[in-house]
Amino acid sequence: MYDYDLLVVGSANADLVIGVERRPGAGETVLGSDLAVHPGGKGANQAVAAARLGARTALLARVGDDAHGRLLLDAQRAAGVDTAGVLVGGAPTGVALITVDPSGDNSIVVSPGANGRLTPDDVRAAGGLVQASRVVSAQLEIPLETVVEVVRNLPPGSRFVLNPSPPRPLPSEVLAACDPLIVNEHEAKVILGESSAGDTPEQWARLLLAKGPRSVVVTLGAEGSLVASAQAVARVPSVKVAAVDTTGAGDAFTAALAWRLGTGSSLEEAAAYASRVGAAAVTKQGAQDSFPTAQEVEAL
Repeated sequence: MYDYDLLVVGSANADLVIGVERRPGAGETVLGSDLAVHPGGKGANQAVAAARLGARTALLARVGDDAHGRLLLDAQRAAGVDTAGVLVGGAPTGVALITVDPSGDNSIVVSPGANGRLTPDDVRAAGGLVQASRVVSAQLEIPLETVVEVVRNLPPGSRFVLNPSPPRPLPSEVLAACDPLIVNEHEAKVILGESSAGDTPEQWARLLLAKGPRSVVVTLGAEGSLVASAQAVARVPSVKVAAVDTTGAGDAFTAALAWRLGTGSSLEEAAAYASRVGAAAVTKQGAQDSFPTAQEVEAL
């Protein structure tokens, strides 16, 4: 019996968001909206998104002993996330500087801060938390060696989900554990190598599968997603909505998919549900503030 439906091992950042008419070019200054500060970070986002949907969720992360860290902890607890695995101190809380244009597209620069101090020793110390989780999800805003240690500590029968963002080449040990590996076009091409990535999502997925993951999901923005395993490759359509802010939508998608896989849904079923969750998230401003409840997803 698992105590948690989902354990997220990853980053926790304060998102500093400014709306702009257009993003500046090199050497250019543009005026923007008033600064808004939101709880964010891929790990913290995924944990909140899953908890909002009803998943029993825990977070293993590190924040600074500062106002941003307290903001993040408060947001996790308000969403119902178990924060026993959130470590405090060692560096300032990570910060993401985000500009959002009128179409809802964003550009992000991340200062990792305390996220870079989440170590393999921290994973080993939290072994009980990992062992108690049906699905474990990770990203790459924390050190890669920490993600490797997560893989080495997975309990038998659990499932590992990885969104390799920001992307980098991955060791075979990590790739072999992924079920699924969730990538967008840019991430797929970085992992495959630009010259050998192929031209279509179907090609990317098949080439990625050949590297060892048990399954692959390629997210395609407004075009939906593609799911692939040794058994089949299938397109999953998107849900059409008026996008306000895409910040955090990918994290909501990943969290929803990871949770639904743990409940027994097929990869295609989980991706279809995750598409609805991601669509709901882009209809509101911010990352965690935009994540829907299960009831809001059903209404969509």
